[in-house]
Amino acid sequence: MFVKQRPGATPEAYVYEAQSLAWLRQAHEEDDGCPVVWVREVGVDRVTLDYVATTTPSSRAARTFGAQLANTHRSGADTFGRLPLDCKRAFIADLELPEGTWETFGSFYAQARVRPLTERAHRMNAITSHESHLLDELAEALETENSALIGPAEPIARLHGDLWSGNVLWRRNDCVLIDPSAHGGHREADLAMLVLFGLPYLDDVLDAYDEQWPLAEDYQRRIPLHQVYPLLVHAILFGGSYGAAAANAARTALATVSP
Repeated sequence: MFVKQRPGATPEAYVYEAQSLAWLRQAHEEDDGCPVVWVREVGVDRVTLDYVATTTPSSRAARTFGAQLANTHRSGADTFGRLPLDCKRAFIADLELPEGTWETFGSFYAQARVRPLTERAHRMNAITSHESHLLDELAEALETENSALIGPAEPIARLHGDLWSGNVLWRRNDCVLIDPSAHGGHREADLAMLVLFGLPYLDDVLDAYDEQWPLAEDYQRRIPLHQVYPLLVHAILFGGSYGAAAANAARTALATVSP
């Protein structure tokens, strides 16, 4: 077993983690999605998980992971921002996220991610006033639902939501996911986070994903757009240069719709 405790974490954060894993496990069992770690117990100050024995990353496991991730995403959600059953509050790490559901991606990303996290980062002096203004400009553009910025319409995906390399555990033939921030969202968001923080055999993952569920031809140009959110989270949690990186990603995304 692996007992997970974090100083300052609320009981709701542990419940959300367990319910996120259950929601993703449903995709694994019903649609051949990614395996996830088993939850054994949820307490007010901890969550107890099965220990996952890991091995060296391989191309074979990476390709399985890519195909299964596509299946997890394709399991879908009813709305953007949709949370796992019985969850009223959402978190990434221990940072609480806004509640609500949205019918369109642009409005969801602007109102549930970019605007509130920009405001919080600015209050904490994790971003400058100039950077805050740039991120607000991105939020305004998102709310227009401009396809030049957000891409073609996509089915709402069932996201892991915090898919960096540390949350991908390698086994001989596949990968097991841990520590999700699951919600209904845009599938390119999970892929952009993998790109942001790196992953062994990432090209194999993306190739196998695209074979299983083809991506839009220009999805790579939207990677900076989807990286704004995790960069803002890191700016709030860790400070440093993450705030400037979030603003730079916003600037790159806005350049796609500049005259």
